[in-house]
Amino acid sequence: MLTLLACVALLLAVLAGVAIGETPIAPGVVLQVLANKLWAAGYVLDPIDEGIVWNYRLTRALAAAACGAGLATCGVVLQSLLRNPLADPYLLGISAGASTGAVLVAVLGLGAGAVSLSAGAFAGAIAAFALVILLARISGPTGASAQIILAGIAGSQLFNAITAFLITKSASSEQARGIMFWLLGNLSGVRWSSVVLAVPVALLGLVVCIWHRRALDAFTFGADSAASLGIPVRRVQLLLISCAALVTAVMVSIVGSIGFVGLVIPHAVRLLCGTGHGRLVPVSALGGALFLIAADILSRTLIKGQVIPVGVVTALIGAPVFALILISRRNAR
Repeated sequence: MLTLLACVALLLAVLAGVAIGETPIAPGVVLQVLANKLWAAGYVLDPIDEGIVWNYRLTRALAAAACGAGLATCGVVLQSLLRNPLADPYLLGISAGASTGAVLVAVLGLGAGAVSLSAGAFAGAIAAFALVILLARISGPTGASAQIILAGIAGSQLFNAITAFLITKSASSEQARGIMFWLLGNLSGVRWSSVVLAVPVALLGLVVCIWHRRALDAFTFGADSAASLGIPVRRVQLLLISCAALVTAVMVSIVGSIGFVGLVIPHAVRLLCGTGHGRLVPVSALGGALFLIAADILSRTLIKGQVIPVGVVTALIGAPVFALILISRRNAR
């Protein structure tokens, strides 16, 4: 029953993402377009409306859902493995490293298409996280979460600086403007090729994390506790962190760097359904999908005639919400 309700909520959100925009399109028309494209229903429709629905808004909504679900899942995993409520792909430098890798591929022309960008983003994400772990080990006790967060901030700044240097030195003015807008979080260029990549990767990350839900529960009490319960700590850590890096890299290569999704959504879900990862992981994925679809709708409708980078909207919403969560947790104590 809960699974059915989750699917209905997600479908309604996608329908809203397709119907709402500067040019409103009736939900009935949206459904007719889908019927024509999927089942050749033969409805007579305005070609412009049909193009907007199928080639522009539907791809945006699906990519937003996949990216939101993937980033929220990554946030849950990193917060559990590192036992730090501030851990997420953005703060740990994974997102910044993925951005650097993707920009390096785009600027130097090492490949073309989403797969090439994703490969560069994945390499950058792994390099950034390896650097963060190395800095944390050198500067403090092994596994100290505070050291990992501080190292993540340093790594983020370093890779952001490298990205800015690459853009300044190698990109044309038009290319630099497009990359900078993309880095703030941009769904405007999303097409079906991006959806075909984003949706399976988000589902893969979700399935892997749900499969290891009991291990994530054990890691909540520390690596030693997980080992005492018979969990192969190193193997599970490597698998889940690699999964988080892969998901983050793919999402960054498609929509750019989007913050607060992986940080805010898991905290909000914990307040609603507790800390058990059997429920926390799928509900966080659903919450991330709904949140990013809503942010995309706002990015297209807040200012008439202009599209705001979706990362700006998530930050404007996420920062106050995270502050409220912190205050509510303090009062609960």
